[in-house]
Amino acid sequence: MGNGIAHVFALAGFPVTMIDISRDALARGRDTIAKNLGRQVEKGKVSADDRDKALARVSTAEAMDAVKDATVVIEAVTEQRDLKFKIFSDLDRLSSPGAILATNTSSISITEIAARTKRPELVIGMHFMNPVPLMQLVEVIRGLATSDETTRRTVELSKAVGKTPVEANDYPGFIANRILMPMINEAVYCLMEGVGSAESIDTVMKLGMNHPMGPLALADFIGLDTCVAILEVMHEGLGDPKYRPCPLLRKYVAAGWLGKKSGRGFYAY
Repeated sequence: MGNGIAHVFALAGFPVTMIDISRDALARGRDTIAKNLGRQVEKGKVSADDRDKALARVSTAEAMDAVKDATVVIEAVTEQRDLKFKIFSDLDRLSSPGAILATNTSSISITEIAARTKRPELVIGMHFMNPVPLMQLVEVIRGLATSDETTRRTVELSKAVGKTPVEANDYPGFIANRILMPMINEAVYCLMEGVGSAESIDTVMKLGMNHPMGPLALADFIGLDTCVAILEVMHEGLGDPKYRPCPLLRKYVAAGWLGKKSGRGFYAY
């Protein structure tokens, strides 16, 4: 999702630096931004001149000390608690004292992440939806120590990049995944128990509930490993067995069937 976040900020006029330890990942991210901007030009949503200006605003770096001049840093690594804790400890040390440190986490406690820094009042959740250039929502989640000023600035920043911010409290899964993940999990249980095929389950939700995408196809798009990680955070944090990841979902992840990104999940790609 990092390249999608960089895309919307650059298009809105902000200079952006994408940071990754992999040069190849940075090249792929930049290529994805160029391709998606090209699609927006083809659809008449963006001018060719705006596309070129947006691309010119995106730079890349392989070292985290590139954050030193940033006013806002948005982390978008995989949904692994220890990795995020390590990154925020490093960001706190390397970024300027007044910089806002935001996380795109979809389920991990903002309060816990902020506790790894010496500026918890400047740490906030900024949970974008995927694909970022198309989806309107940003969940803005304040931790226990997040200041009113940090929240205000983050809400304004979300609006400045054309998104609709919605404030959520710091509970496992926040609002979006607290509702979405149990639905996906139950769809997997339906598949495991033979209630219906993947196609039948998704068709019922699309035609019967007017969802644009069925829950199993959506899980493939999100990444089945990410779905398991979010459910585990909710299961551990809330202590309710209804958030226990379906065994079939775990089995697919163990097999390397992670969804669209691996070429196989509930569907083949």
